[in-house]
Amino acid sequence: MIKYDIAAYVWPSYTGDEPRSRMFWKEGYGEWQTVKSATAKFPGHSWPRKPLWGYVNEADPKVMEMEIEAAVSHGVNVFIYDWYWYDNRPFLENCLNDGFLKASNKNKMKFYLMWANHDANHLWNKELSDTEVGSTVIWKGAVVPEQFEIMYRRLAKKYFTEENYYKIDGCPVFMIYELATFIEGMGSIETAATMLKEFREYVKSLGFPGLHIQFTGRGSGTLNLSGVDGKCTADVSELITKLSLDSFTHYQFVHVTDIDRDYREIVKDIEKMWEKTDEDYSIPYFPHVSCGWDNNPRFKGFRPGIVRNNTPENFRVALEKAKAYIDRHPERPKLITVNSWNEWTETSYLEPDDLYGYGYLEAIKEVFLK
Repeated sequence: MIKYDIAAYVWPSYTGDEPRSRMFWKEGYGEWQTVKSATAKFPGHSWPRKPLWGYVNEADPKVMEMEIEAAVSHGVNVFIYDWYWYDNRPFLENCLNDGFLKASNKNKMKFYLMWANHDANHLWNKELSDTEVGSTVIWKGAVVPEQFEIMYRRLAKKYFTEENYYKIDGCPVFMIYELATFIEGMGSIETAATMLKEFREYVKSLGFPGLHIQFTGRGSGTLNLSGVDGKCTADVSELITKLSLDSFTHYQFVHVTDIDRDYREIVKDIEKMWEKTDEDYSIPYFPHVSCGWDNNPRFKGFRPGIVRNNTPENFRVALEKAKAYIDRHPERPKLITVNSWNEWTETSYLEPDDLYGYGYLEAIKEVFLK
């Protein structure tokens, strides 16, 4: 049987172990507080939903042992942890450090980091998310070069050296969520390139052949770099060369296309986009599949933009298309990213609920294990 790496993003907020998380979820068990308060916004809306495993603390190694078993038995063998660095220090690491990495069966599952370097505002606080202060920035996602060096030295030594850290050709994989924000913090494209080169050299000093730098794509082939080098935009193809990036994927369908429609129509557009990446970019693309999108749980009022008909059956069809795409590129690692393991408040998760049960996980098992 051909082995595929099915990598699901993990949103590490379902724990109250991080003290700073109380400013968003004061009840002390993370964003489960938002999930529990979610209600239907219109007739036929599929909320509220309930997790079949309960409102578990994902910083508990016993909980993660259960989740790892469920994941690998259904074909999910990689977790991509959303990883944060705010106010010159890490944020929401407990799920990874105290849950996953202390699980007795952790070596059944690979993991790698996606630096979620977006600004943090009041989106996570349902009391403020749709008020006039909701978009107020609390912490900036951009970091200056001196902080970036402190950051990468810490994470490389702490995580890349773990036996089950995910690698491509022996090189640890590290994903950057917002390329434009990274460059903004560096101050110029040239400085960004220099700092990534230094990052690579540091990783080599730890005994690895190199570093595999991945980035998350957006819908356009250009990035807004206002305030950097006096430029307003930059061509992504040009940045790939200047920054020596190794591969890219996506985080969510919502970053690529209009999602306020039928899932089957969305997937048609996504499949076209996959093919276009081969024409437009010089580095490998790893196909991405999202379960859906509806972030109404995070707001008291209604938020437009909801994927319709994103059933496990239609999700399975999207997975089959991703498998076919990666099979047409036998020279590439068989890596497929999925949104997500547990993005409950964006209604895009594999964890079982009272609506579809284990349906999404069974879809992955059907396509990649049977």
